[in-house]
Amino acid sequence: MSSNAARARTVTWLWPFMLLLGLVVAPMVWVLVALMTGRQVGWMAVVTALELTFTLRLGTLGPGRLRVALVVLGTALVSAVAYWCIASVWMGGSMGLNPMDAVLRMGPHLAWTLTSLANGAMEWIWLAVGVVVGAWLAR
Repeated sequence: MSSNAARARTVTWLWPFMLLLGLVVAPMVWVLVALMTGRQVGWMAVVTALELTFTLRLGTLGPGRLRVALVVLGTALVSAVAYWCIASVWMGGSMGLNPMDAVLRMGPHLAWTLTSLANGAMEWIWLAVGVVVGAWLAR
């Protein structure tokens, strides 16, 4: 069988669904691990980059600038959502709110303030490492 015949049968419409799956699952896992450990777990940015790279490859998105951009932007988006949710749940939990109400009531300024207070230098370094690892693996 020639490579052109194999390429013609490859499913190319699957990668947006796989990307959506990765963008939904990664913040949930990140928040769950953070709440279980009581830490910000910045190393989850690297795990998120690996997951997004793997899901896009599994979804048959070919290598190139699009995959690199999706992994880099996805890692940044997942980290922002995860840090927002972590700050919201910690703050809302002390006020008696359930997690969903806390996330919906948190404003951007308070979320940024709590995230910057909770994250040390290592969490920001892990985020940068996650973005770089994701860009390198997605190429």
